[in-house]
Amino acid sequence: MEDKFSIINKTRSKIPTLSFIPVKNDILGKNYSLSLAYITKEEIKKINKTYRNKNKPTNILSFSLSKTSGEILLCPSLIKNQTDKFGRNFAQLLGFLVIHGMLHLKGMQHSSTMETLENKYDQKYFCRNRHGVHDDKSRCGRISKRRKKS
Repeated sequence: MEDKFSIINKTRSKIPTLSFIPVKNDILGKNYSLSLAYITKEEIKKINKTYRNKNKPTNILSFSLSKTSGEILLCPSLIKNQTDKFGRNFAQLLGFLVIHGMLHLKGMQHSSTMETLENKYDQKYFCRNRHGVHDDKSRCGRISKRRKKS
């Protein structure tokens, strides 16, 4: 069976290889046709202005093309600049943002339900969530962040 997934890199950035197909199949379904495009800050700003009337660049945009197809646009330079803000490395933040975009393509709006699902899929596929749990690369397990004793 042919995977209905493609990635286009229109930047000079080297993008880490992450396995998005299982995530796509889990969230959107095997028959959903998804393309990811990595684009420049200038391109994403122009698209954000055209389609959302916001004259600024953003890290991600999701566009549903039909019930069974969509596109996610990502700006690697902005994502790299936001790693400290989100307490993640580039690959972790990229994975999380792709999950976020897929949930929007599924029709979800920002809410506590969406956050719960983001964390569920983030833990399942990228071994990390936003609530103090860190990646253990050796076992792909979770290590809780503990408070220092006073």
